[in-house]
Amino acid sequence: MGTSVVSGRGTGLVVSTGSKTYMSTIFSTLGKEKPPDAFENGVQHISYALIGLMLVIVPIMIVSDYYTSHNVSESILFGISVAVALTPQMLPLIVNTNLAKGAIAMARERCIVKSFDAIQHMGAMDILCIDKTGTLTMDSAVLVHHLDSYGLPKERVLQFAFLNSYFKTELKSSIDDAVLAYVYTSGYRFEASKWRKIDEVPFDFSRRRISVILETYPKIYKENGAHPEMQRFVITKGALEDVIKICSYIEHIDTGTTLPISLEDHQRITHMGEELSNDGLRVLGVAIRWLTSMRGFPKNDVIESNMVFLGFLTFFDPPKDSAKQALWRLSEKGVQAKVLTGDSLPLAIKVCKEVGIATMQVTTGPDLELLDNTAFHEAVQRATVLAKLTPTQKLRVVQSLQTASNNVVGFLGDGINDSLALDAADVGISVDSGASAAKDLADIILLEKDLNVLVSGVELGRITYGNTMKYIKMSLVANISSVVSLFIATIFLQFEPLNPRQLLTQNFLYSLGQIAIPWDKLEEEYAKIPHRWSSRGLPLFMLWNGPVCSIFDTVTFAFLWFYYGCDRLSELKFFRSAWFVEGILMQTLIIHMIRTEKIPFIQEVASWPVICSTILVTAVGIAIPFTPIGQVMGLTTLPVSYFGFLVVLFFSYFFVGQIVKRIYILAFKEWL
Repeated sequence: MGTSVVSGRGTGLVVSTGSKTYMSTIFSTLGKEKPPDAFENGVQHISYALIGLMLVIVPIMIVSDYYTSHNVSESILFGISVAVALTPQMLPLIVNTNLAKGAIAMARERCIVKSFDAIQHMGAMDILCIDKTGTLTMDSAVLVHHLDSYGLPKERVLQFAFLNSYFKTELKSSIDDAVLAYVYTSGYRFEASKWRKIDEVPFDFSRRRISVILETYPKIYKENGAHPEMQRFVITKGALEDVIKICSYIEHIDTGTTLPISLEDHQRITHMGEELSNDGLRVLGVAIRWLTSMRGFPKNDVIESNMVFLGFLTFFDPPKDSAKQALWRLSEKGVQAKVLTGDSLPLAIKVCKEVGIATMQVTTGPDLELLDNTAFHEAVQRATVLAKLTPTQKLRVVQSLQTASNNVVGFLGDGINDSLALDAADVGISVDSGASAAKDLADIILLEKDLNVLVSGVELGRITYGNTMKYIKMSLVANISSVVSLFIATIFLQFEPLNPRQLLTQNFLYSLGQIAIPWDKLEEEYAKIPHRWSSRGLPLFMLWNGPVCSIFDTVTFAFLWFYYGCDRLSELKFFRSAWFVEGILMQTLIIHMIRTEKIPFIQEVASWPVICSTILVTAVGIAIPFTPIGQVMGLTTLPVSYFGFLVVLFFSYFFVGQIVKRIYILAFKEWL
C-alpha cells in the first residue's frame, strides 16, 4: 500500500485497520473513476435530445401515415425507420475508431495510451504542469563544490556528505550517485568500513532532508579532532533552508571549534546559497550533531536539532537542449507551461530562463500556504514558476487551475510525490522510468522523457478530437434535416415519401460513407489551438446549418410535384426514386461541407480515403434505381433531365451553405 520499513527497529502499535487506516484514506482518493468530462456529457445530452425529438416527431408521423394508408403495421414500421434514420448509428464506431487510430499513432511517437479518453483531453489541454528535474534538465546531477560555511573548499564537508549518501538505506537518488561518483573518481579515501550505521531518519517532502546515525571507535574520533566520548553522531543532508533552521552552531573557519550560529552567519549562509542557486546550481546543506548518550535515541524531531552546520554541496543539472524548442512548440499550440517543483525558487528561475519560460510571476509553497482561497487561485493563475511545493500543494495547484477558468490541465510527473496531482489532472502523464505508483495513475506513458514526444501527442489528440467532432456535426445535420424533411413531406404530401426499405438503405449508404472520417486530415489552423466541447456551439451549429438542407429538400419536393406531376399516387415510385437519389447525394455533399471551415474542393480537399468513400457511395446511390435491387426496393429509373436539376440544386446548396457557414463562423467563433 505504499509503505515499507527500510531500516532501524521499533515497536508497532496498531490503532486502526482496513479502510480506517491513514494509507487507505489516501489511496481511497486515488485511481477512482473520474466523473464524465464535457465531451461525454455533451454526447449524452445529444442522445437525450435525439430521444426527445423521436418522442415528438415519430408518433406524429405514424398517425399521419396511418391517416392516409389505414395500415397500422406499415405505419409503425415507417415510424421505426424514421427513428433509426434519426439515430447516428455510427457514433460508437467512429469515436472508437478515431481513438484507436490515435492511440496507434501516438504509440509510433513513443506515447503509450492507457486511457482512450486521454487522447481527446490531450487535444483540449491548454495548461501543462511539469516538473523541472528530468523534464527541463538532464536529471544527471554532477557535484561541483563542497564548501564550508565561508565558501571555501572543505574536505570535511565532502566526507560527511559521502557517509550520509553511502549509508542511507533508501534508493539512491541522482544526488547520492553524484556524491559517491565524485569521491570514487577524485582520489579521496574515506573508509566507510570504519563506520557502522545505527539508525536513519528517512527523507520526506515536508522536511526535505535525510539523516543517518553512525557509530565508530574513539580513536577515529581523535583522528578527526572530536572528543573521545562522542562515539555516535547524526549526519544530515538536505535542502539548504531546511538544514539551516535545525542548526544552532557553526564550525569556526580557523580553529574548527563550534560556536553558536549568529544572525550574521545565518544571513551570510543564506546569501551564499542564493548566489549559488542563481548560477544554476542546486544547493544542499550538510550538518552534524554528536550524540553523547549511549542509551537509545531521542525522537526524530529532537535528533534533528541543535546541529552544527558544516557547509554546502552544489550540483549542476544542465538543461535539455530539446526543452526550449518543445516549450516553444507547445506555446504555439496554445498550451501554457507551468513549472511545479520542490526545488528552490532561484534555481527554478535560472533553469526556466534558459529554456524560455517567463519568470515574471513566481511563487513558492510556503507563500501559498499564507493565502486564502481567493488569493490562492489568483496567485496560481498568474504564476508560471511554483517552487518548494509539497505533494499536497501540487494537488491544490492542479485543482485550482481546473476550476478557476475551466482549463483542461495536464500534469507530467514521474515520482511518488506526483501521485496526487497525476490522479487529479485531466491528463496524467508519466514516463517509462518513473515510479510504479506514478505510472499506475497516469493516463499516458512516455517512453522518452522528452517534451517533444508530448508535443506529438498534443497534435495527434487534436486530430482525433477534430475528426470526432466532424462526424458528430455532419451526422446531426444530415440526420436531423433528413427527418425534418420527411416530416414535412409526410404531413403535406399525404403519403410516405420513402418506404422503410428505401429509408434504411439510404441511411445505411450515408453511414457507410462516413467510415473513412477517422482517416481524414485536419486543417493546420484547427490544430494550432486547443478545443473543448461547447454546450452552446453544437446546438447553434445545427440550428444554423440544418434548416439549409431541409430548405433544398423542400425545393426538390416542389420541383417533383409541379414539374414532373408527382402529385398523384401513380407517380409515387418516381417520387421515391428521385428523393432517394437526392437524399444520398445531399448527405454525401454535407460530409465535405461540414468537415472544413474553408471552401470545400477549392480551398480544402479531403483526404483520399474520404474522397474515395464518398465517390463510391454516390455511385452506388445513383446506380441502385437502375438495377434489379432497385426494382425490388420499389424504385424506378430516372431521366437525365432530373440529374441536370440535381446539378443546379447542389451548386445552389453549395453556394448558400457556404454563406451560412461563414456567417456562423464569424458570429460564433468562440463556440467552435
